[in-house]
Amino acid sequence: MTIKITDIIDVLVMTFIIYKVIMLVRETRAAQLLKGLFLILIFSRISILLNLYTVNWLISSVFTVGMVLIIVVFQPELRRAFEKLGRSNSIFTSIVKLKVQQINFKTEEIVNAVASLSRQKIGALIVIENGVGLADIVETGTILNSEISSELIINLFFPKSPLHDGAVIIKDEKIVAAGCFLPLSSNNSLSKELGTRHRAALGMSEKSDAFIIVVSEETGIITTVQNSSISRHIDSETLKNTLNKLFADSDNTIFKKITSGDENGNN
Repeated sequence: MTIKITDIIDVLVMTFIIYKVIMLVRETRAAQLLKGLFLILIFSRISILLNLYTVNWLISSVFTVGMVLIIVVFQPELRRAFEKLGRSNSIFTSIVKLKVQQINFKTEEIVNAVASLSRQKIGALIVIENGVGLADIVETGTILNSEISSELIINLFFPKSPLHDGAVIIKDEKIVAAGCFLPLSSNNSLSKELGTRHRAALGMSEKSDAFIIVVSEETGIITTVQNSSISRHIDSETLKNTLNKLFADSDNTIFKKITSGDENGNN
């Protein structure tokens, strides 16, 4: 038996419809009736397997009457359920809102960590993966796969921490690794006042489209590097706006169009 893509789509759509129906009626009286109808369906299938034609006819009749009863008896509950569904706009809108919340949370945690490290003049090197994968860089460090949090980022770079000398790699919603080694840039025109972290950040940007944040250990100055371009003296608000745009641009075109109004409002 060959399974076609349309069969998979059919199963997924039906699963989603059943799930939404259950969510709509789970807190209403109709939920109990649906449980009863589900049991009737099971007995109906058993009667067919056992060739109990009269029993099957009776069960089918009860099931038909039960569907009418749902509409008549539970009309108020069903109306409220459909009104609730209508007020929820659309599933896609909910997904977009969730994405926006994830972006805002991720941005806030990173910005808070960088601002704290800057105030304390603790050196830091944070690499945010973009389109080009960084699996080879991740392998040079310690795998974490931890949720993004400002406290964790700060602790990773705290002096005398086992992983404070390397780079932290962030991908999607995770801090995937820490203590990673980055390729150093061979650019001889780089200012002498920029240290090894900045040269490593530039080297990483020359080999990928990653977005890199550097905090100077000597001055606390925040620097961002992407596509071999260095921006220094970055404040928290600028970093926040840049990260919001970076994370939004990493999603598909439809998501960018829907969220563009929200981003403009934040900027």
